[in-house]
Amino acid sequence: MNQVNNNIIPLSVAPMMDWTDRHCRYFHRLITPNSLLYTEMITTGALIHGNKNRFLHFSKEEKPLALQLGGSDPKALAQCAKMGENYGYDEINLNCGCPSNRVQKAMIGAIMMKKPDTVAKCVEKIAKTVNIPVTVKCRIGIDEFDSFEFLNDFVSKVKNAGCTTFVIHARKCWLHGLNPKENRTKPKIDYERAAQIKAAHPELNIVVNGDIKTPDEIKGHLKKFDGTMIGREAYQNPYLLAALEQNIFNNDKIKSRKEIALEMIPYIEKQMKDYDIPVKSITRHMIGLFQGMSGAKKWRQALSALPHEKGADANVIKEALRFIR
Repeated sequence: MNQVNNNIIPLSVAPMMDWTDRHCRYFHRLITPNSLLYTEMITTGALIHGNKNRFLHFSKEEKPLALQLGGSDPKALAQCAKMGENYGYDEINLNCGCPSNRVQKAMIGAIMMKKPDTVAKCVEKIAKTVNIPVTVKCRIGIDEFDSFEFLNDFVSKVKNAGCTTFVIHARKCWLHGLNPKENRTKPKIDYERAAQIKAAHPELNIVVNGDIKTPDEIKGHLKKFDGTMIGREAYQNPYLLAALEQNIFNNDKIKSRKEIALEMIPYIEKQMKDYDIPVKSITRHMIGLFQGMSGAKKWRQALSALPHEKGADANVIKEALRFIR
């Protein structure tokens, strides 16, 4: 998987903090059997000092699945990457794009783009430790470092350390002055700079990310890039993934929205029984399933209220479905 210019998966769903947990990924997998899915960013500290099973456990149905790590210490990253490999993840991705203040203070995420030599050491150590692909997700620039030359220097140094796949969010980020939400929307999108990197390094897999929302947009990007990554739109309008499954993977065996909702019921029942997971922790990811359809508003309202009631169980799905025609 994700070897250079060979069998790279053309569509992936972005790692999104507080969103793409294992329940969200299971739900997304029912809609898109072929896309590559990512975990939320998991820091090395959480894995080394916390409950690693809580962070790394996933259902086999979620694969193919990439583990995104946050960290800046090569030894710690390698240790955590090995954990991920042992758990069965298909790829290790290093986060060099998150702009949050908390992440900055830990010297991980987007701030690492200012230290390409450190990123290179991290990638090299991880690559020597695991036998699965090691990839990097980054921005096109950071703060005043906003040029092709800056991005090319970063990519070149990390490439020389053994990274052959870069996921490039095609907008810069500001570490000061913009919050994470604003950093996903306010800086100008610049696909051309990412395309320049692909042209300068044709041997690399370049996956483009940022403001991608339709099958036509993805098909256009795939003429220049090796893959595409879709983020917020996949979460807020998840059934879009069904259209992408048809258009990008030529898969006509698509489940209906109601079929997907009903298939979540046994999953919820198992999660509640085996792991004591509250139903609301799972159904929160399903609120946008019927976006644009008659009854969607009442579905949203039902799933925003019923799962929070005392004694709520998987039957909240059937109750909410009553509003869908």
